Amino acid sequence: MDNKIRLGIVGYGNLGKGAVEAIKQSPDMELVAVFTRRNPEALVLNEPGVKVLSIKDAVEYQKDIDVMLLCGGSATDLPEQTPHFASMFNTVDSYDTHAKIPEFYQSVDKVATEHHTTAIISVGWDPGLFSINRVMADAILPNGANYTFWGKGLSQGHSDAVRRVSGVKNGVQYTIPSEQAIEKVRSGSNPELATAEKHLRVCYVVPEEGTDTGAIEQEIKTMPHYFADYETEVHFITEKELKRDHAKAPHGGFVIRGGNTGQDNKQIYEFSLQLDSNPEFTASVLVAYARAAFRLSKEKQYGAKTVYDVTLGQLSPRSAEELRKDFL
Repeated sequence: MDNKIRLGIVGYGNLGKGAVEAIKQSPDMELVAVFTRRNPEALVLNEPGVKVLSIKDAVEYQKDIDVMLLCGGSATDLPEQTPHFASMFNTVDSYDTHAKIPEFYQSVDKVATEHHTTAIISVGWDPGLFSINRVMADAILPNGANYTFWGKGLSQGHSDAVRRVSGVKNGVQYTIPSEQAIEKVRSGSNPELATAEKHLRVCYVVPEEGTDTGAIEQEIKTMPHYFADYETEVHFITEKELKRDHAKAPHGGFVIRGGNTGQDNKQIYEFSLQLDSNPEFTASVLVAYARAAFRLSKEKQYGAKTVYDVTLGQLSPRSAEELRKDFL
């Protein structure tokens, strides 16, 4: 296909690797380069024609890349990287610290508007697809209540936050939903559920040699936005156990809304995901939204955008005629 959308990737962790695979499944796109903070020569990428470059070299590729996929973590990477790259490129990121999204949006919107770029923020499945379904359910069933459950699964953002705690060599975090809470919601009773009632967070941590595991556990359990509001377990394990038992990254979850229509008829709206690989699925969503970012930019719709500003047609590689014929 001629005139492919040219993509770049910033960061080559699990999300970046997933983005490489997603781009290969998208015939209207091509990967130009991967930008890394590591030594580029030490990063082996078996993709013919794709460059591996230092993150500092990105500025030289503004004319070669249509959309930059930002695959860093939300804790410390994206708050700096998204505004920085949005000054040079159209961008898509997966910023997922829900409580801070409004201020993140403002910081990115200012830069993207000034530099005539399109920056779609907080893309993935939550925030992202779950966000869309929360709004959809609320609009259709105004007399009701929304509930979101995550897991059981390995959370990329929370695992990243755990790994950034001083004294942590490696680690992962699993989010486990309460079956009792889910059944209460599915019954249509619209229960009031405290944050701690809905999920348990379980961390498996490999500590650096000689570090105070008590201090690590305390810092994790009191971390705002990530663990402070939840019942959290911290288990210390070896690197060998981590590789053996926690190499995969499954995840999933539910958005459920219980509502009433007419003469008190109960209606349950539910959207769910069951994922073998959280990072590969999240990366696939990023790549679809890169298509939308490219199209919005062509229409000069600059500034920060969220999933609420993108139509389904802008995500799809198919024509409007095809969509009406095959999917409507």
